[in-house]
Amino acid sequence: METVRARAREWVRAHYPSGARHLLRAEEWAQQLQPDASEAVLLAALLHDMERAFPASDSPRPDFSRGIDDPLYNRAHSERSARIVSSYLQEQETSQECIKHVARLIRAHEYGGEDDENLVQAADSLSFLEVNIDNFVDKLGEDKARENAEVVRAKVRWMYERIQLPQARDLARPLYEEAMSKAESRLL
Repeated sequence: METVRARAREWVRAHYPSGARHLLRAEEWAQQLQPDASEAVLLAALLHDMERAFPASDSPRPDFSRGIDDPLYNRAHSERSARIVSSYLQEQETSQECIKHVARLIRAHEYGGEDDENLVQAADSLSFLEVNIDNFVDKLGEDKARENAEVVRAKVRWMYERIQLPQARDLARPLYEEAMSKAESRLL
């Protein structure tokens, strides 16, 4: 029997091909950090950014004048992802308890908090540092990224510094250094 997570991976690939690698790696990082992680934790790591797959009039937009970690954007992004993922999981006949747990974890994935929330946040950061620097520069556009090189560096730094789990921070250090090096070479 196909698992909810296996179907969710296919949903990610089908609806968010540009972000699939990041989300799939976030799930893998969560499992590596905590091999006995719950299904809810692994689903949250896998699906935490899915609102970006469904652009609409209520899609949040970051405002870097509020900082690289724009709290209004992060809250709106997390809330919208939690709603979209909750609806998807309802369709998959996932238990209400699991859906509520996944939604709570997604809402907290930018800032962490409790153990499971910190795990999802760390998995997101590790995956970002590993696979997303090129996507981030591409999304800004090469010219705009060069003009805003400090924004790019600040984003990479923030994604590293926000990691609260010591073992994740240790794993992230070489990824952070590589991402900063990549950012520098792309922005020269």
